[in-house]
Amino acid sequence: MRETAGRGAGVAMRDPYFDNAKYLAIALVAAAHSWEPFWDDSRAATALYLFVYAFHMPAFIMISGYFSRGFTLTPHRVKRLVAGVAVPYVVFQTAYVLFRRWAHDEPDYPLNYFEPWFVMWFLLALCVWRLLTPVWERLRWPVTVSVVIAVIASVSPSVGNDLELQRVLRFMPFFVIGLKLRGEHFALVRRRSARLWALPVLLGAVAFAYWAAPRMNHQWLFLRDPAQDLGVSAPAGVVMSLAMAACSLVLSACFLAWVPGRRLWCTALGTGTLYGFLLHGFLVKGSRWWGWYRPDRVHTPLGMVAVTVLAVAVVTVLCTPAVRRALRFVVEPRMDWLFRDRAPRSRADRPASGRAERLRS
Repeated sequence: MRETAGRGAGVAMRDPYFDNAKYLAIALVAAAHSWEPFWDDSRAATALYLFVYAFHMPAFIMISGYFSRGFTLTPHRVKRLVAGVAVPYVVFQTAYVLFRRWAHDEPDYPLNYFEPWFVMWFLLALCVWRLLTPVWERLRWPVTVSVVIAVIASVSPSVGNDLELQRVLRFMPFFVIGLKLRGEHFALVRRRSARLWALPVLLGAVAFAYWAAPRMNHQWLFLRDPAQDLGVSAPAGVVMSLAMAACSLVLSACFLAWVPGRRLWCTALGTGTLYGFLLHGFLVKGSRWWGWYRPDRVHTPLGMVAVTVLAVAVVTVLCTPAVRRALRFVVEPRMDWLFRDRAPRSRADRPASGRAERLRS
């Protein structure tokens, strides 16, 4: 379970469990996005969408938090944050807006870096969460404080959409939980008994999602709107927010319980999930704008299966080493020219057991 540092060379051994988890999470992201056009035709598609959306980003964010432990504002880590998160945010926010202007025939669509579009909110949020990591590590009850902040945000219409602040604050508890997790916590959910318990929980969640599909406003899952904008009172919004968070946490644990721990064909793809995450959005939006879902044969059970397989296949290709090599200059650019201090890494920045994994998504 634990990552170990290679002796002499100082190279960390990657734990395949986390790479598998990241790949499976990004595959679920792509699959869920491919189901959105089926909402009006299929209750089953809506139910699957609700089910997956309840945990795929929370699980992804907890893993991000786990590998952000010990983040400090040292020169090396600041450089990695800027080059690996902030610069890709600017690049892809620009690219998505230009793509929308061209593909959707909206030449006047504004380019605004303070309003992340589509998947770009995650990079912005990740930058904010990592910058706050030293604060969370100094607090006595960081998870409790983050939950209180998230709940207050959920019933505060004054927290607007600039910088996707609603999402940043309301997904933040999952990142903070990740900061507090240790290897033994993942070992607990991977025990055989935990896996057996996870099965009925997951099946029950699918059944509940099928019941809720025609009754529930799916906007609750995005954590983008305050409760009042979704038609409920503040007290009801507090209850709903806490219930959704608890549900996401339980389902994330169930998902992580069934992630394989051995090296698989997809393990290496887990290192390229940031590429899949950022690039698949162009096809997600393009498929809507270019009418790929219009044929009647697409809106059939077989058509939905085919679309799902295609979506997962595409995001898989986007995570491959070939794509990473071709697009590393924009997704993981070298920014040496931007920083004047090229001092060697401090002790806190050197690879260490359990902390050496570099999470890019």
